[in-house]
Amino acid sequence: MRLVSPTYVTQLRRVLDHLARAGSRGYADGSVEPHVRCVVADHLGVGEEELAPEVSLSDDLAADSLDLVDLALVLEGEFGITVPEAVLEEVRTYGELVKSVEALVRERDAEPERPRADVMPVRVRVVPPPGRAACDLQRADWLTPYTAQTIAEDALRNGPGARLEVSVPPDLSDAALAGFRDQLAWLDDRDIQVRVRRDRQLRPAAQLRPYAA
Repeated sequence: MRLVSPTYVTQLRRVLDHLARAGSRGYADGSVEPHVRCVVADHLGVGEEELAPEVSLSDDLAADSLDLVDLALVLEGEFGITVPEAVLEEVRTYGELVKSVEALVRERDAEPERPRADVMPVRVRVVPPPGRAACDLQRADWLTPYTAQTIAEDALRNGPGARLEVSVPPDLSDAALAGFRDQLAWLDDRDIQVRVRRDRQLRPAAQLRPYAA
């Protein structure tokens, strides 16, 4: 079962690249599999001894598409990688998952460090359409593909006429602000009003420290 269309995920991925979390670059290739084993066992509620390379994630471990998406997000946070949708769709067994994570870790280690300022703190408010008996939804978080998906789904769930208000750091450049607005413009086609503005209450991105190597 596919949760969202490829176009939908692509639109969300374009909003902001997901970065490595602090300290996550410390894993060496030799420690990837044991750590993946712990994460998968804990997330899917199975014993580590059950995770043989040929074990099917869906057939043997009863992991559905939502479980796999959530698992990918956990692995992204643990290893400081981004798991593309195409990679996730090709993974069938535990062994394939480990090989995919190992390959993504090698790609991560081959890339230069990027500053944490690339990860943008945001404050979001979703206002229901007029006449609908529902409360406003509000959240504050780092904007990643996962949070972007959650934000967009909250807005779409409220239906046509809903309003999505996004507050970004006060030092975001005019060009970046315009680009961010353009990335959310597709919601206009769903009759969702989008407002993006700078917020002085958010911490300036320039004050955020880079990730440690």
